[in-house]
Amino acid sequence: MSTPEKQNKKGLSAQKYLDIAEIKDSVVLMKNGSMKAVLMVSSINFALKSIEEQDAIIYQYQNFLNSLDFSVQIVINSRQLNLDNYLQVLKDQEKKQINELLRMQTASYIEYIQGLVKMANIVSKTFYVVVPFSVSESKGGALSALASGKSSLNLISDRSTFEKYKDQLFQRVDHVIENLSGTGLRMTMLNTQELIELYYNLYNPEISEKKGLADINDLDLAR
Repeated sequence: MSTPEKQNKKGLSAQKYLDIAEIKDSVVLMKNGSMKAVLMVSSINFALKSIEEQDAIIYQYQNFLNSLDFSVQIVINSRQLNLDNYLQVLKDQEKKQINELLRMQTASYIEYIQGLVKMANIVSKTFYVVVPFSVSESKGGALSALASGKSSLNLISDRSTFEKYKDQLFQRVDHVIENLSGTGLRMTMLNTQELIELYYNLYNPEISEKKGLADINDLDLAR
């Protein structure tokens, strides 16, 4: 049986293999001294748009790409859709149903959903845009690190320096939101807790399949 001490040591030993040093103030601090913000982005059904709407979306996306003077990472997270909670709600409704015909119809619908889940590989997709910023990209940032004898990570560990570079990172985030929203997409920057849950679920996919990630419609779209 694992003791709490052994579990803590196991967690610490696993953590040393991750590139993440810390997550705070809605920012992911990497061990190489770079910083990242993560935007959760909605999706649009491009195929259902008219030709004119499709052309407008493509044109706006081209403008977005041309406006960038820094790199971004587009991440698509695919995982098997978990309908356990939905099925449980249906089963509860079945038990409460007084009308025998409606109860039988509910039971039949539950059986249909269960069969569909077993037969088809139903996958949900979540979209993210990762916006990075490195100390070396800031004027004098790399020179400051060399002059102080500190690594980039130690340099941004200082609160005032961290705030300075965080502001520059958030300026990039605002730029991405402003230019990408022209395509009709909605997006929100993940806060500290949401980032922790996201990375935990990414590194523990077997757990994330048992519980759903936050839906963009449930998140606060105002940063």
